[in-house]
Amino acid sequence: MALATSRLAIVTGANKGIGYAIVKALCERFDGDVYLTARDVGRGEAAVGRLNELGLKPKFHQLDVTDTDSVAAFAAFVAHSYAGIDVLVNNAAIAFKVAATEPFGEQAEETLRVNYFALRTVCDALFPLLVPGARVVNLSGYSGRLSLIPGEELRRTLSSPMLTIDQLDALIRQFVEKAKGGDHKQSGWPSSAYGVSKVGVSALTCILQRQFDLDSRTDIVINSVHPGYVATDMASHKGP
Repeated sequence: MALATSRLAIVTGANKGIGYAIVKALCERFDGDVYLTARDVGRGEAAVGRLNELGLKPKFHQLDVTDTDSVAAFAAFVAHSYAGIDVLVNNAAIAFKVAATEPFGEQAEETLRVNYFALRTVCDALFPLLVPGARVVNLSGYSGRLSLIPGEELRRTLSSPMLTIDQLDALIRQFVEKAKGGDHKQSGWPSSAYGVSKVGVSALTCILQRQFDLDSRTDIVINSVHPGYVATDMASHKGP
């Protein structure tokens, strides 16, 4: 099978909200194929249909970032179809509502499973396919700023230029276990699973850029971004 010569952009969790808007903007501005990916095929194809009505031509591929088989299948598809990835936007994430009734430990486990560990899985699968000059964006957020971590030692560790991915993984797992035990505050963690997940994403991004700086592929840049308070389902449409 001949590889497509067009450039490639991928957005995860893109059937609605910020991900959908990023796909729309990329279709308008990016010279290449734009893949809208989503866990649910029906919702993903419906989103592509809405963009088609606007005269835009994104492509669709199923991708459940929490399913290692789905991630592996998507990576194999990209490897067999394209010369590489030019743009990757890791947008897929969840957030429990303020009024959620699930125990905090349960919220912490599920939030970090999706927002941090699944993003790690996607990076591990797709980063070998990045081309020189590629750009990666991890959606973080203002609620994930380091200053919201109460523990001074924790803040120092999370912002250390010596922090490794293994150490960060261990810290994230520690938070989940402490949240389940109800003593996360005593260990310097906040009572926001979403906030911790995004602090983790931003810390991970710093580590990954240090790795890319040593990569034989030149000029690969990764950033974590705060998109603003946006009117999405996740924000209960309260954002301006």
